[in-house]
Amino acid sequence: MVKSPCIKVCVMDPRRGVCVGCCRTLDEIGAWGSMSDDERDAVMAELEARREALDVPEIAVPPLA
Repeated sequence: MVKSPCIKVCVMDPRRGVCVGCCRTLDEIGAWGSMSDDERDAVMAELEARREALDVPEIAVPPLA
């Protein structure tokens, strides 16, 4: 299974250029399946700082049953 920051809230914010759910760019989302584990880890390591820098509100997602 490929790890992913996707929370199934797939809405692109055109002003910020990222998905409001996972904070990835369209290029990152499109390339995700072909990235190496190290490349995915590098993107995932940047997401929290990106969310803060772009002031993207975090979306609360209830746990899956």
